[in-house]
Formats: sequence, C-alpha cells, structure tokens
Amino acid sequence: MALRLDNQGFSDALVILGSAGIVIPAFARFRVSPVIGFILVGLLVGPAGLGSLVPHAPWLYYLTISNPESIEPFAEFGIILLLFSIGLELSFRRLWAMRRLVFGTGAAELLGSAVLIGTALHLMGQGWAGAIGLGLALTLSSTALVLPLVGTTSPVGRGAFAMLLFEDLALVPIIFALGAMAPTASDEGWVGIAGVALRGGLTVVAMYLGGKFVLPRLFAQAARTKSPELFLAASLLVVIVASVATTAAGLSPIVGALLAGLLIAETEYHSEVEVMTAPFKGLALGVFLITVGMSLDLRLIAKNWDMLLLAVVGVVAVKAIVTYLLLRVAHARRGVAAETGLLMGSPSETTLIVLGTAAQAQLILPSTAAFWQTVTAIGLTITPLLAKAGRVISRRIEARSTEPATPELEDDAGRTVIIGFGRVGKMIADMLTVHGQPYVAVEADIDSVSDARRAGYPVLFGDVARAELVDRLNLPAARALILTMDDPVLTVRLARRIREAAPDLPIIARARDMAHATELYRAGVSEAVPETLESSLQLSEAVLVDLGVAMGPVIASIHEKRDELRQVIRREAQLQREPRIRRLRRLGEQG
Repeated sequence: MALRLDNQGFSDALVILGSAGIVIPAFARFRVSPVIGFILVGLLVGPAGLGSLVPHAPWLYYLTISNPESIEPFAEFGIILLLFSIGLELSFRRLWAMRRLVFGTGAAELLGSAVLIGTALHLMGQGWAGAIGLGLALTLSSTALVLPLVGTTSPVGRGAFAMLLFEDLALVPIIFALGAMAPTASDEGWVGIAGVALRGGLTVVAMYLGGKFVLPRLFAQAARTKSPELFLAASLLVVIVASVATTAAGLSPIVGALLAGLLIAETEYHSEVEVMTAPFKGLALGVFLITVGMSLDLRLIAKNWDMLLLAVVGVVAVKAIVTYLLLRVAHARRGVAAETGLLMGSPSETTLIVLGTAAQAQLILPSTAAFWQTVTAIGLTITPLLAKAGRVISRRIEARSTEPATPELEDDAGRTVIIGFGRVGKMIADMLTVHGQPYVAVEADIDSVSDARRAGYPVLFGDVARAELVDRLNLPAARALILTMDDPVLTVRLARRIREAAPDLPIIARARDMAHATELYRAGVSEAVPETLESSLQLSEAVLVDLGVAMGPVIASIHEKRDELRQVIRREAQLQREPRIRRLRRLGEQG
C-alpha cells in the first residue's frame, strides 16, 4: 500500500529526521551543544510555534509535528536507551564502590533540596501537601541531559551520576507517596510503597541471577549467526524485557534499562552492543528534546516572565547550593562541587511526571502544575548553559587555589615550557626527563593537572587563553616552547602572540594536518609537526611491506612523498628554508 504524504506519522518522522540532519552538523560546526538545537526545533515546529499557523497556512503541516503526544513513546524509549548505555559503561564492582555516594550524598541531596524548596513554597502560600509534592518534583535533575554532558568517569560525572541514580530509584516511591497523600487516599497507599520496595528488590535479584546465565548464551548464539540485525534485535530485546520487568514490579523502566546495561557490561559482548545501539539512543534522545521544546509557549513565557525567572533562579540556586555543600562534606574539590551543583540545578523530565501525579492527586491546582511545567521546560533548555557556566566557575575556583605556584616561572629561566599536558605533552615530558632536560608544563584541565602532579610531573594549572598567564610564564627566558594543545585556532593565535614577544624563542608546535602546519609557520613557529602526515606515511609503509613490496622501494617512496609534502608546506607558508624536521628524520633513519 502506498504511503500518503499527508500521513501524520510519515510527516512527523520527516520533521524529526530532517531536524537531526540539520541540527547536529550545524551546532557541531559552531561547537554548541545539539541539546539546545533540538529544543529550539521543538519550539519552532510545535503547537505553540509554526504549528499554530497551520490553519492559516496549510502547507506548514509538512514542517510541523501535528500530534506531539504521538512521539512521546519514542522520547521515553530514548531515555531508556540512554540509561542502558550508561549501564554498559559501568560494572557492579564500580557501582558497589559508589554505594555511599549514591545512598548517602544522593539521598541527602534529594531530601535536603525538597525540604528547602517545599518550605519556601509553603511560606509563599502553598499548602503543606502541595509544597511537599512540588519540592520532590523540582528537586529531580535530568539524567537524559546531565550525563551526556559530563559522562560518568570524570569527578563531576561520578558525583552527578550517584545523585541521579538515587533519584531514578526514588521516582516510583515518590509517585506512590504523593498518591497516598491525596485527600481521597487511604492508608493502603503506604502499604503499596512497601509492596513496591519488596517486589522491586525481588525483581532486581531475579534479573541479576537470570542475566548472569542467560545473556552470555543469548549473545553467543546471536554472534555465531554473524548477522548484525539479529545481534541488534537481541540487544533491544534485552532492554525492553528488563524495562517491562521493572515496570511490572512497580519500579521505573529506566531502572531495568540500567540493570540490563550492567549485566551486559559483565560479558565480552558489551562493546559490540554499545556500537549497535548508539545511533538509536542518539536519535531517540533527540526526539525527547524536541518534545521538551514543544512544551514551551513563548507567549505564556513573555506574559509571566518575571515570575518564571524568579522560579527558575530560585530552584537552580537552592539545588546548586545543597549539592555543593554535600559534595564538599564528601571531600570533593571546591571546583568540582561548584560545577556539579550548577549542572544539577535545573529540573528534570521526570519532574513533569511527578507534577502530573501531584495534580491528579489534587495536591496542587492544574494552573499551578502548568506554571511549574513551564519552569521545568525552561530549566531543561538552559541545562547546557548551566554546564558551561559551571566549567568556567570551576576553573576560576581551582585557579585561585593552584595558581600561587606559577610565580616560580618568573625567576626560573632556562627550562623548556610545554603548553598542554595530554597524551602528547606527557610523552614529550618523559623524553625530556630521559635526557636530563628541565621543563615545566601548563594545563587548563584541573583533573589532568592533579593526576600529573600525583605522578610526579611538574605541571601548573592555567588557561593560556588568558593573556596575563602567558605574560607570567616569562617565555623570553625559556630555552624552548612546545605547543601540544588540541585546539588549532588557539595554537595559531598563541604562537603569533608569543613570537612577537620572544623573536628568538624556538617554538615547536603540534599540527593537525598540513593546512594547520602552514598556518603555524605563518604565525612564526620554528617547527610544526603535522601528526596526520606522519601517521599516514607510517601506515602506508606498514601496509606496503605487509603486501610483499620490497622494503627498499617502500622506504624510498616514503622519503619522496615526505619531501613532496614538506615542499608543499614550505611553498604555502612562504618559508625561506626547508623545515628542519625533515633533515633530522633522515639522519635518524640512516643511523
């Protein structure tokens, strides 16, 4: 049967897929989180955006989502796949090691923020039952947005994940508790909570024991068929069955998805499963973000902007402060605690569920629920901005506590300065140490600085994008400068500025490719090493030798190609000399 163009599902699918194809590349080009892009698309194509003009311009039907409720199941599935992928990155051993952070800090954050927000709303005239419901709803944070921004392995990600995990576990008990607080409810509601806890615990244990025996055999059979489709089907089947099982037990489906990921992570198939399900997770998460944007009404926001602004700022401030204080009690660094606090400040997609439950239980008025739903949508929209602000604040806090060591550079001349201490910078530092050459490194990532210092490397914290830090490095007195940052624009800008301040300083820079190397030579570096050039030549040499080509002709052709590429760099950069690195490499190969 032919698919009609005016088919609602077909039209909505075109809008979603078209949005993904435009938003992701466009925002990636400008280094902006696609989260904001998807939310803006939802705002544009939703019923409060272009959708409101369809009666006057019917052709807009093909550019809008006519039925927002029809795509909500796909959005929920995106969140389930997100938690499943997070489980794939974890292990039961790591989860057990985090138990104090999850059930200690996580529980304290949920209860502490709920009490403060609920008390404030009660003082503003809300009844105690409604204030409790709103406090519990607004204290939840977005797993779907927070973890993709910071992951689960960084210091910020570990703290955020622990609190988010406890919130996900507490979601269903919160919903039952609000139902038990309804004016028409009986004491059986509290018995239901206990029943959910018992059934949920038994279900999790049964899934763990069954998964340990069933999953390895299931994926082994799928792998033997060598059919990617069957392997993908088995992966999605495990996610869906686990989510249905925890839902039937009264828990959230995302708990089942997380448990499924943990079980598969213990098998040898976890990498293949992660690769297979990644595209579905990203697209479904995009659908969820579009639904968030569709819930925004700019006319309503403009009409009540002052109250909405006060509500958003108040919720973010309370949650950020509570999270910061609790993480400091848990011995987290001040910068990490501040960044995590801001990141966890906005409400969650599950806030909408709890608000609906509170309204259905008659704890709050429908108009009150609608107001806080708008606050939640705004909070979800600004989550990437809060994450960026948190990183900036974290760097400034850590800079004040670690930068007192930088004045040593002003008095200690004759050392090589390495700017950027990732994998390349660390390798260079090791080689300088082998040959007894003194050096000092500068790195803008405080976690890398801390790890390097614990390993004995002389690394200082600082952001070389700030002119005052570069001035304090006393580079004219250094023996050499090595630029290893993975930011081509900043590398060129920094090389040009340093060359003006230190005309005789040897500057050796890491380049991404030939075009970047040319820019660096124009900026004044002494030598630029394009990593893609050398790695490509070495891969070519290896494959030619493995194919049976004689070693002599291969090496000769590699030399010729290297000379050809170096001449291109020399011509494009208008150098009066050949890049010295070529002659040094020749001597090394001959020796």
